Amino acid sequence: MSEEYEYDDEEVEYYAIRPNKTQIKKDMAVLFALSEEMSELPAGQLKTLELPEIINKAVVEVSGMPHKGARKRLLKFIAGQLNKIDIEPILEKLSRIKNKSAHAVREHHIVERWRDRLIAEGNDALTELLDEQPHADRQLLRQLLRNAQKETEAGKPPKSSRLLYRQLKELFKVEGEPDDEVGFEDEQEDD
Repeated sequence: MSEEYEYDDEEVEYYAIRPNKTQIKKDMAVLFALSEEMSELPAGQLKTLELPEIINKAVVEVSGMPHKGARKRLLKFIAGQLNKIDIEPILEKLSRIKNKSAHAVREHHIVERWRDRLIAEGNDALTELLDEQPHADRQLLRQLLRNAQKETEAGKPPKSSRLLYRQLKELFKVEGEPDDEVGFEDEQEDD
């Protein structure tokens, strides 16, 4: 029963492939989320993304808007503009910014733990710190530690504690690493 089928080229009809609407919606949702994420960045970090001018203006404008309908419309506009360009370089730069921020938070926690430990344990912790960091300014650290302990005992504002934090931050700074996150770390310090 093997029959050969013959097709006449004139009878074959070709149809245009319709775009998958679900996939388009998913892609736009990703771009919308990206535009929201960019709107939460500080101005300095936003500049490093090197966005086209129209997108940059819209992101700056949307960052100051309340979470209402107009903001959502502007975010949709940004997503539409992002859809027209290659977003891979933007995603790459955004990823680097996130990694730097994560590193800054880690560094902040290490320095904060050392400061709290120094104030609580005193000279024992200071000796351990100086063994770990032999290039540290011993005299300055001892003076800041004494003053911070006195402030803590007297219930005064933590001026010396903040100075101790800054000194420890400089001490733990990794050599060769640029200090790009100054604004982020200073915000954390005020907590």
